[in-house]
Amino acid sequence: MNLIDRFLKYVKFDTQSDEYTNLTPSTPGQMVFARYLENELREMGLKDISLDDNCYLMATLPGNITDREVPVVGFIAHLDTSPDMSGRHVSPRIVENYDGGDITLNSEAGIVLSPADFPELLHYVGQDLIVTDGTTLLGADDKAGVAEIISAVAYLKDHPEIKHGDIRIAFNPDEEIGQGAHKFDVEHFGADWAYTMDGGEIGELEYENFNAAVATVTFRGRNVHPGYAKHKMINSMRIANQFSIMLPRWETPEHTEGYEGFYHLIGIQGSVEKTTLQYIIRDHDRDRFERRKKELEHLARKINNEFPGCCTLEIKDQYYNMREKIEPLMYIIDLAREAMRRVDVTPVVVPIRGGTDGAQLSFKGLPCPNIFAGGLNFHGRYEFVPIPSMEKAMEVIVEIAKLVALPDFKNVITKED
Repeated sequence: MNLIDRFLKYVKFDTQSDEYTNLTPSTPGQMVFARYLENELREMGLKDISLDDNCYLMATLPGNITDREVPVVGFIAHLDTSPDMSGRHVSPRIVENYDGGDITLNSEAGIVLSPADFPELLHYVGQDLIVTDGTTLLGADDKAGVAEIISAVAYLKDHPEIKHGDIRIAFNPDEEIGQGAHKFDVEHFGADWAYTMDGGEIGELEYENFNAAVATVTFRGRNVHPGYAKHKMINSMRIANQFSIMLPRWETPEHTEGYEGFYHLIGIQGSVEKTTLQYIIRDHDRDRFERRKKELEHLARKINNEFPGCCTLEIKDQYYNMREKIEPLMYIIDLAREAMRRVDVTPVVVPIRGGTDGAQLSFKGLPCPNIFAGGLNFHGRYEFVPIPSMEKAMEVIVEIAKLVALPDFKNVITKED
């Protein structure tokens, strides 16, 4: 089975995660998919295959160098797809030799993937694209990564003339709900460092991500008959709205880019008696991140000064910027850059405006930057992936394995970006 056949088969598995089950994996479909992959890895003849009760699947392609020690490098992808849109009954379609025009995803519903809305499509004119039927997401995030890793390992196994050390691979659940690395057994994985294959467009290489927290702000009100409410009613929804507009208007996702952080209101539940606001807080800079949390605390105090005891705030850190863990080991970034150059991909080092399992794994002792998997428009019906991008991602994995096997692998850089 080749790379594209694998991907088209993998996206048929419904692995949408669910943050409300409090289970690992959060949904049973992820374990169904993991068991399928486990069987595939056994048929390939990989070693040290393990699938635990929490749906963490690991395996080894043994190295073929016997005269010296070679670092163990890992490659990781996640099994789940986003809760933002259904991943059930995914029906992918290949658009051959894309001509630069509109792509009708679903004629009955009038759903069109257009470069007028998504100009990045024009970067892929002449390439074969895999798209959805407009009713589900595609699942390239991260089944493209899963397919690329397994296909690269299969290629290395079928080409023993390529020298490499032990290659460890892992597939984990629940990345999309921020739980992917929580029960990842770094010691059992046993890699010196790893790469998540979970990035976007071709060439992306990421070792910086947001510092992240989630905040829940609860407002307590008092309800009485509105006809007799003067000086008695306390409408928690109105107070919540007051709190919300006190935050900086332009520091939201729709107004920020690059290294700019934000406050993002992601949920509202309300009545006169009780209203809850849920925010995520993001910033690449650790100091600014801490100041953002303090700003929420300051606003909560202001509300309570006006409405005593009305507002409670709970903030929980989610993950931190992996840069501080990667910078002492920049050769692992240099290796990825060089691997891309050697397969004619231009490296594009960008900060992740989000999180990744690699961030949490880096803080658990497994340095783990992120490499492109090739997809675009994740988490929705307009998701697509260019086939050549997936092929290049697979080639990058193979090339990294080859470079790590060189005696002077820390000094393989041929040119600067």
